[in-house]
Amino acid sequence: MTQPPLSPQPAWLLTLALTAGLACLPAHGQDAGKALNLLGSFLRQAAPAEAPAPAQPSTPGGMLGNMLGASFAPAGAGQAARAGDLIGLLSQSLEQIDEPKEIEIGRQLAAVLLGSKPLHPDMALQRYVNQLGRWISLQSARPQLPWTFAVLDDAGFNAFAAPGGYVFVTKGLIERVADEAELAGILAHEITHVTARHHLQAIAKTARAGLLTQVIGSQVKGELAGAVSAQFLSLGRDLYSRGLDQSDEFDADRSGVALAARAGFDPYGLVAVLQQLRTATPDNPLFALSLSTHPPAQQRLDLLEQAMGNRMDGLSGQQAVTVAQRMEGLAVRRNTNASAAPSGPAPKRTPVKK
Repeated sequence: MTQPPLSPQPAWLLTLALTAGLACLPAHGQDAGKALNLLGSFLRQAAPAEAPAPAQPSTPGGMLGNMLGASFAPAGAGQAARAGDLIGLLSQSLEQIDEPKEIEIGRQLAAVLLGSKPLHPDMALQRYVNQLGRWISLQSARPQLPWTFAVLDDAGFNAFAAPGGYVFVTKGLIERVADEAELAGILAHEITHVTARHHLQAIAKTARAGLLTQVIGSQVKGELAGAVSAQFLSLGRDLYSRGLDQSDEFDADRSGVALAARAGFDPYGLVAVLQQLRTATPDNPLFALSLSTHPPAQQRLDLLEQAMGNRMDGLSGQQAVTVAQRMEGLAVRRNTNASAAPSGPAPKRTPVKK
């Protein structure tokens, strides 16, 4: 595969963008709470209109649990029609699935992911990962997607993506990356899965094979809604438990390295992650899922070495910044801005009589 041309962002611009809170991004990319509310609104739109909207829980985990239940709860004829429409979408050729339809399918798959683990309650961490991911996504081939990044409260070493711009990493992964470049390499890998529509291709292929379309012939609409919901939930879980095709993973490695470099990060960050995975054993529960859903790390390293050669050596060797250091810098910046902000309206000046 030919590497896309590199126009790397200078390191000072990257630092400025992150420490300034990415002021160039839309409002929903600047604050973790707003980002999670946006994610919630996306998933609630996937729920049937007949079902009342669940009360907003006080914790991210409770919020997402309710969303998952709403997204797949069997309802009446209204949901049956929407469920049939979703199956129809998945059975279409990839060229017929436009971006709004892709985002709709992504909502459903995001609910599957969020139903397995709650969001991590650290809002500062959520804000940081969302800002970092949004910055990288702006350098991708599809910056216009409603990109949303979030951290799952899970000790395992995993990262996931869903069509339409949903990317998730686990707290265990963040705790095990050595620096920000490694995390950026992982996010760039997942962003590439989205921009290349890898998951959508896998879903459409499975749907056309008949895994889901078998339920369309049901004559009872209520049963159809429940059957389609169950089938789609099963498909989503199966997709994330077995992983994508190996060719898709190799493509995401190659293009992800180029994307991370374009965003201003050391392109060897992902290489370092793969070296860590190479030493992990399949019986280690923290790495079991990641190892089982991806090609062998050594094979991925060999193919990356062939693709990269020495063309990116000039973009490496940057000073490493750990996640903790970056978050500390962001916190200082926010506190400084907060203390500098006026506490109330300026007092009115009394005109001096002449």
